[in-house]
Amino acid sequence: MSRVCKMSKNVREVFRLDELKDDIRRNMVALLGNDPRSKRKFSYYNALAYSVRERLVDLWMRTQSDYYDSMAKRVYYLSMEFLPGRFLMNYLTNMGIVDECREIVAELGFSLEELEEEEWDAGLGNGGLGRLASCYLDSMVSQNIPGYGYGILYDYGIFYQSIVNGNQEERCDNWRRHGCPWEITRLDTLYEVKFYGRSETYYDSDGNVRFRWVDTENVMAMPCDILIPGYGCSHVSNMRLWTAQSSREFNLSDFNRGDYIGAMHGKVMSENITKVLYPNDQFLQGMELRLKQQYFLVSATFQDILRRYLKQHTSLAALPEAVAVQLNDTHPAIAIPELMRLLMDVYGMGWDVAWDICTRTFAYTNHTVLPEALETWPVDLLGRLLPRHMQIIYEINRRFLEGVAATFPGDTERLSRMSVIQEEGGQRVRMANLAIVGSHTVNGVAALHSNILQTGLFRDFHEYYPRKIRNVTNGVTPRRWLMQCNPALSRLITQSIGPEWCCNLEKLRELVPLAEDSAFRDAWARAKLENKRLLSRYVLRKVQMGINPNTLFDMQFKRMHEYKRQLLNVMHVISLFNRIKDNPSADITPRTVLFGGKAAPGYYQAKLIIRLINEVARVVNADADVAGRLRVAFLPNYCISQAEKVVPAADLSEQISTAGMEASGTGNMKFALNGALTIGTLDGANVEIMEEVGAENIFIFGLKAHEVAEKRRSGYNPREFYENDAELRRVMDMIGSGFFSPDERGLFSPVYDSLMHHGDYYMLMADYRPYMEAQAAVDALYLDQDQWVRKSILNAANMGKFSSDRSVMEYARGIWHVEPLGK
Repeated sequence: MSRVCKMSKNVREVFRLDELKDDIRRNMVALLGNDPRSKRKFSYYNALAYSVRERLVDLWMRTQSDYYDSMAKRVYYLSMEFLPGRFLMNYLTNMGIVDECREIVAELGFSLEELEEEEWDAGLGNGGLGRLASCYLDSMVSQNIPGYGYGILYDYGIFYQSIVNGNQEERCDNWRRHGCPWEITRLDTLYEVKFYGRSETYYDSDGNVRFRWVDTENVMAMPCDILIPGYGCSHVSNMRLWTAQSSREFNLSDFNRGDYIGAMHGKVMSENITKVLYPNDQFLQGMELRLKQQYFLVSATFQDILRRYLKQHTSLAALPEAVAVQLNDTHPAIAIPELMRLLMDVYGMGWDVAWDICTRTFAYTNHTVLPEALETWPVDLLGRLLPRHMQIIYEINRRFLEGVAATFPGDTERLSRMSVIQEEGGQRVRMANLAIVGSHTVNGVAALHSNILQTGLFRDFHEYYPRKIRNVTNGVTPRRWLMQCNPALSRLITQSIGPEWCCNLEKLRELVPLAEDSAFRDAWARAKLENKRLLSRYVLRKVQMGINPNTLFDMQFKRMHEYKRQLLNVMHVISLFNRIKDNPSADITPRTVLFGGKAAPGYYQAKLIIRLINEVARVVNADADVAGRLRVAFLPNYCISQAEKVVPAADLSEQISTAGMEASGTGNMKFALNGALTIGTLDGANVEIMEEVGAENIFIFGLKAHEVAEKRRSGYNPREFYENDAELRRVMDMIGSGFFSPDERGLFSPVYDSLMHHGDYYMLMADYRPYMEAQAAVDALYLDQDQWVRKSILNAANMGKFSSDRSVMEYARGIWHVEPLGK
């Protein structure tokens, strides 16, 4: 913390703040070609952004020199997704110049907040996987861990969500259409990435059989850097994102014949690789493009890693002592055969030496307990696109299965389960199995999740590699998810316990005794109310609906998926509606229920649940008996910048997934860190949150993971719950009968049928009554505002474990074997 305080003392000098206003005007003219007198917000945002970037570049160059001078081991975090949100405020926060910059911008005639709104969220990720990756980069840099993030610079994000007549509609998220001032394009660096062709054998000068990959189609990878400043800015690293460039401009002979489209076809197809985040892989063309993306990332990244490594080393034998590669899920797992190919085919190593280097270099993070979500690729597709890699995968599998057979003789079923090649239903490469075999460490992302990996999903591997699978519980960066997004609460915390909490979140425990201080509780409640008022204005602007900040703000914002059970939340809303209609004079805790989240474009059921939420909201919000007591809204296009408004304002955080199905979650951490109380199942990191905040300060309900598994084994009949619970029966009948869709009576029949006739796989019927009882406890506590605020403080105060700083240090010391620079 001392380095941060030291930086803050001379921050004006370090960042040349006395020159910032002049630099903004200079960049308006020299870089943007605009007249500073025009007062265009977009131009001033860009001019400010370039001026901030200039200052960070100087510090980034010093950091790179430190890396080389120290010859420190470096971490390479490979992820197909990063979801950093907007950069401007994050940069200013970590530089410690928010207030100074606000004053300078005001002198130019703007507020900092209105310039921030000119920035589009970076469309580099889809959800939790990318948000976690961005938190980890922030923590790596803030703790002086030498390393980089590597990903792809997608031109189009997943999609922009609009709600039209209650339905989700998808539009292109062309987030780069106006340019991005944070990108530093490295035009002078290109790497060749190969596809297709064939693998050819030959003999080297010593008579050894060797392989080379020939007759390939080639694409060029160009890097683009986006800087990542650590808090206090003594350390600035970067994401390196790859964009595809054609290896040739266009076919001149086709052009001269008048075939203009054909002339450009090869160039356009090559550059399509980085156009869109995660193309639809339900069809072969989309599947092939997605696999191309994964290999494109891996190939370019390893050429870059080895270039950097060979600047200071003459032999690749020491690669694992200088390089740690973290695979964020299976998407970059093709890196394992790629490194083997490079070591053997390019650098001439034998298999055993190459495999030893490979397995000491890689570590793999698993993010799912759903077997159907584990990535696999058809052997014929992978063999056609990457023929040499398919050969290497076969050999990895052959040698691996020999070892398993020796350890478990005669157990052919085990061999079938553990094989990297799945045989049944057509041969496919199991990327999770490949990642486990080729890595020295595999980690889950919450204690419950890791236990399920060891005892369930990857039990065979845990028995074969008893020390390989471990746990590193996820975390979130307190700089963005409290300090930046919640300035009202951050100021109160800093005034009360000092500023050290932002780099040592365990310091929040010093708030525990303050929960008993009535004056502090009042100040806490005022900060929360300020955030609720800000969100109310945002909701009015976003969906033209007024909400009352004095009601209980009940939030469920996450990807739309049946296992996350937004539908259970809707069933509670319908039940509240019925209770009010039955007794309009009843004393009801006023509640505003807000939803947000995107459904995958092809996920029909999730999109239908969005429609149901909106139709329920239409009925509820129009009813005079309900006015002032219950309000429902779905906020479209959930993203990081929206989360930064939603999270600080939440009173209640809905974390209600079917137990045993959520790997971890990080939304649960963000909400609790900002003082929301959690209602949830014992799933993912909820288990550990309950352990930290205390069972009396969280609303836990429903089946546990082992009970869910037991019900599935023994036979589960959802209709029993329907028949024995009149309130539940009424809710289900309203959904099934078309009460919320009078013009389309059968619209929600698939929702009804999934619970009543198709097994209720996610066990909403079983958990309905326990959920209703937990919500009744929420209502009762919220009426006692003094106790609610006390528990809100205790939630935030006990969230220190869930800092990504702690997570990253567990990776650094237990998996990467890296120490912070300067320590």
